[in-house]
Amino acid sequence: MAEQLPRSPYDTVKGLVYFARMLDKIRLHAAGVLPKDYIEHLGSGFDKRCLNFLHVTYEDVRKVVLAGEKDESILEWCFQHGRKPTEEEVETWNGYMQKRGWRDDVSERLALRVKEAGLGDRAKGVATMFDFIEVDEGRTLPDFKK
Repeated sequence: MAEQLPRSPYDTVKGLVYFARMLDKIRLHAAGVLPKDYIEHLGSGFDKRCLNFLHVTYEDVRKVVLAGEKDESILEWCFQHGRKPTEEEVETWNGYMQKRGWRDDVSERLALRVKEAGLGDRAKGVATMFDFIEVDEGRTLPDFKK
């Protein structure tokens, strides 16, 4: 089976960025098609931030995902078993995540990752970690980024 990449971190479930990507990584790993470089980071990094935001654990979410639930149902499960953030908290979360790497403590790491990936001209417009993920995985930046 050929390796498959997860969805964009910009994709949303009920308005929440990144969550869909985390679920995809769980599903793809279970199917044996998640690229090896992604496996060691399952449940950590941005996954961990998302889980902490929702007050749920990786293992618990993983069980719900592997039970075959749809994205929206999984997020509702998180709201019931963790916490349901307010609209303002989701807006703050989305803004924080979408800007991670832009003029913050991750900026140097982002620059290094762009250089290591050898993106060349494709790196034009990459200002955040989400942008880097998009370009590194072969997608284009969202219209609002151009």
